[in-house]
Amino acid sequence: MFLLLFLFFLSVNALSNYHESYTGKRISEEEYKEHVKQNTSFWCTNEILPCHPLEGRRVDGSCNNLKYYTLGAVHTPQYRILPPEYSRDDRGFEPKLTKRGNDMPLPRAVRTNVLLEGHLSDRRFTQLLTHFLVHVPGDFLSLHDTVNYVQWKPYCCTEKGKQDNMCIPIKVPDEDPVHRFSGIRCFNLTRPESFQSARCRPNNTLPERIVTSTPALDLSNIYGNNMKLLNEKGRLFKGGLLKFEMVNGAVWPPSIKGPANLCYGNHPPMETRCHDTPESGANSVLGSNLFSIWTWRYHNVIANALAAINPCWDDERLFYTSREINIAVTYQIFLYEALALLMGQHNLINAGVLSPGLGFRDIYDDNLAPQVSMEFPFVLRWFHTLQEGILRLYDEKGYHLRDDRITNMTLRTGYLVDNLPYVTQGAFRQPSAKLDYAIDSDMAQTVLTHHQRASDVFTSDLTKNRYFFFPSYVKYREFCFHNKYRRFEDLVDAIDPERIELLREKYTDVEDIDLIVGLWLERPISGGYVPPTLYCISVVQLVRTIASDRHWYERPNRPNAFSFEQLLEIRKSTIASFMCTVGDSVTEIQPQAFLRAGPGNEIQSCDHIDRLNINAWYDHTCSRKPH
Repeated sequence: MFLLLFLFFLSVNALSNYHESYTGKRISEEEYKEHVKQNTSFWCTNEILPCHPLEGRRVDGSCNNLKYYTLGAVHTPQYRILPPEYSRDDRGFEPKLTKRGNDMPLPRAVRTNVLLEGHLSDRRFTQLLTHFLVHVPGDFLSLHDTVNYVQWKPYCCTEKGKQDNMCIPIKVPDEDPVHRFSGIRCFNLTRPESFQSARCRPNNTLPERIVTSTPALDLSNIYGNNMKLLNEKGRLFKGGLLKFEMVNGAVWPPSIKGPANLCYGNHPPMETRCHDTPESGANSVLGSNLFSIWTWRYHNVIANALAAINPCWDDERLFYTSREINIAVTYQIFLYEALALLMGQHNLINAGVLSPGLGFRDIYDDNLAPQVSMEFPFVLRWFHTLQEGILRLYDEKGYHLRDDRITNMTLRTGYLVDNLPYVTQGAFRQPSAKLDYAIDSDMAQTVLTHHQRASDVFTSDLTKNRYFFFPSYVKYREFCFHNKYRRFEDLVDAIDPERIELLREKYTDVEDIDLIVGLWLERPISGGYVPPTLYCISVVQLVRTIASDRHWYERPNRPNAFSFEQLLEIRKSTIASFMCTVGDSVTEIQPQAFLRAGPGNEIQSCDHIDRLNINAWYDHTCSRKPH
């Protein structure tokens, strides 16, 4: 028997651990070396060690589902809710034509026709919610598409861009309501990075987006997606802590040393700081930057607290337990607070996204591959309409100090060094933009400030909609609600008549309407504030994500599962308790901090905000008693 096991061990270890990222097929050492030679190993291959059913959550996302053990890893394919629609020409795969065979209307012309520009604050939600909604998608997306057209290919509107097939410049009409006076006739943009552009798949196959994050909800935007980077840039290897530096008396992620860094928006010599973390996206837009700092700190708060009550735990156990708690707290807040407010708690319970009770739920289905749909992260771009352009800074007493512009904060980590306490206070005091059919002018005209001369995030979203080859809006309505749409008049069940008229002005057929445009104009879901089709696509994905993740924090029988007492502590997590723990100068806050302070939600001392009690993780095998 021992001999058979020994021979089996030898045979397993003789196999290569390299796999094609797209197909999941195991490849030989020689095939891997050929990828290295061709400079395609980063995108096109993954090294995946053999899975063990009792191991915890891996940083690289592999073995998240033992039947589809490669699909949870980085650079693995997404799936589509509906089949793609496209046209073909001498450039290859291009956006679909209209039903009558003509080119689709110009994205900028559609956007300026259906969305108004203006400034109106919301009476319900705070800016903290918009920051959080920017942060979470970074966990299952990556920034390389934006970096591509901002840094690597900023020339798509020039003669050079005409020779680069990755360029998809956005035409600005001569009669544009803003730029007819500016002389700007083009916005820079590039095609989505794909398995084909990364040379993992043949060019004559349909381009499929490639993403650098894991598909699981696992904070890969904090901990990174491979052990090498986590060990080099993340772990302190002491007390379970992440590396850190003290700045103005507060914990910060470590900073890149020297002038060469990703923070192109910094204003040197006063602003030089730039995070040096496993995931470079921490330095991107303001919301991601803020929550990267706060979530980094939260890990270390948890690790220090665990070390204090469990002195017999080693660094490894402290680190990975802190990581699991950090992940669980983030997604408790995302699902049970943020989405419950936006989509309706009752709706999400009925859909199976939220648990109706406080206890465990075992919803694991190993027949579901752990993947993210192409549509899910895309429809979350609708939340750009919630984005306020003005950044209001407050002191800890609630006095308004001054204003800045959120569009000036991109890739500008150095700004936060002296201003983070005031930005933090403003986050839960300032209202978001109103959920309506108007958008902030900064988001519609500048967005990237000095990184691009002019840009329109909504026009870019619409252009990407087409280059992701999504079917029309009405086909998603049919998928979600089983209604048929043959005429514009049929849309009255979803869109107000006056906005249907705006669609008629740009589209010749109801089946031509782009998905994101339909979302912009839909009436909100009953019991919530988001478009019903966005809700539908989100629910399809969230149910799949939770059910396909064998490490989901609400499961009772996963490896390293929380105890019932520990899960109850996770259930206490709110954005208010999170901010009281790691927010700069936060000593008081409203209990529902995604909502504006007011009657029934008054700002109060953090001493009255219920927080997670780490004593639930007390290990009785350690000698010290809990506090």
